[in-house]
Amino acid sequence: MNLNGITRFASQAVTATEAIGYERVLRPLLFRKDPEVIHDQMMNVLSQAGPLGNFGSQITSNLPVLRIPDAPVTCGGVRFRHPVILAAGLDKSAQAARMWSAIGFAGAELGTFTPRPQPGNPSPRMFRMPEDHAIINRMGFNNPGVESAAGLLRSWGVVRGNNALGTRIGMSIGKNKTTPNEDFIADYATCMREVSDVADYVAINVSSPNTPGLRDLQDPAALRALLQALNDIRGTEPDRLPLWLKIAPDMDWPALDGILEAAQDAGVDAIIATNTTNARPVGLRSPMSAETGGLSGAPLTKRSLEVVRYVAAHSRVDVVASGGIMTAADAHAALAAGARAIQLYTGFIYRGPALIREIVAGISAN
Repeated sequence: MNLNGITRFASQAVTATEAIGYERVLRPLLFRKDPEVIHDQMMNVLSQAGPLGNFGSQITSNLPVLRIPDAPVTCGGVRFRHPVILAAGLDKSAQAARMWSAIGFAGAELGTFTPRPQPGNPSPRMFRMPEDHAIINRMGFNNPGVESAAGLLRSWGVVRGNNALGTRIGMSIGKNKTTPNEDFIADYATCMREVSDVADYVAINVSSPNTPGLRDLQDPAALRALLQALNDIRGTEPDRLPLWLKIAPDMDWPALDGILEAAQDAGVDAIIATNTTNARPVGLRSPMSAETGGLSGAPLTKRSLEVVRYVAAHSRVDVVASGGIMTAADAHAALAAGARAIQLYTGFIYRGPALIREIVAGISAN
């Protein structure tokens, strides 16, 4: 089948899926399999889709579910064609980076990447909670290593700022599980240097609940030391590499104040609010709620919005809402609370690409 044939077939398939309903037809089929198995299979399919080029642009222009209007925004030092970004954790190896623009995202945050490859935590480590529109994961930064991911992007012609894949590229970085906390700065510095030529921004992940001791690095003293080291790497204006910081939802306001002060003093360009939560809100119905790991999805919506509102009111740093964005209304509430952009993961799993279009269409209509 030639390129035009592939495009027509994909257009018919996705148009039919939209008409019948992603949530009623495709999602039940996907949810029949183990969540990590189907995740890996879908990433493999996307990775085999071929170079973005004509294929990606034709998909974007021919599939109604993927045709996203423009609503330009500058957030965290990066210009996006609209404010909806893929959250870190879905594309952990950068293998599907060529297709995220075609699916509709204005940006894709890849990773989290560590200096050395690591397998992550033992399986099972991902659990669906359909009764609660949620997911629990304890993946543990499974990734091929930052050098492999950056090399893959380079092989596709990605250079910071050139928009070679049709979407802005964020690279989420972290430390290896085996690296002692007292040596953590070297891990982040290694990752920062490796991705500095391919990333439109770098996101510091010190807030995952699935790497032992990682959240200790949110301590203001540790965070200040890390940010200073990364500032020495990311250059000076006007070519300084934008730096984003992803924070946990599981802290009180005084603790968050310390993080915001450190981030603002260091010139962090955006705060991502928030990562997954260790909390288990009252009323969860799924038996999977007893599993350990970070909870994402609808049970996080309220807390994430509270943190977005607080960060926007108590700092001058741009805010990216991430966590519990399950509907267009959730996204618009976050934007009204002060967020400049939105990141999707669990909402995308439950709603599909149509959620991107609904969010951006609501912005464009206003």
